[in-house]
Amino acid sequence: MLTVYSITQCPWCDKAKRYLNQKGVEYEVRNIEESEEDARACEKLSGDTMVPVITDGKNYVVGFDKAKIDELIG
Repeated sequence: MLTVYSITQCPWCDKAKRYLNQKGVEYEVRNIEESEEDARACEKLSGDTMVPVITDGKNYVVGFDKAKIDELIG
């Protein structure tokens, strides 16, 4: 199960989620605009609040980078 940190209106976040859907990957979305706790968790993970951030809990990808996402999901 992956976690996708995102914001409400973000075309790159939407692309990342569509890509994960196409790959059949399960994920949960955490909107950093709606939750201060999620914003802090995102920043702690990546060092920034730039989105999307996709994580498996250990590793993460910032932005919509298909090659890195594929590497993350195996």
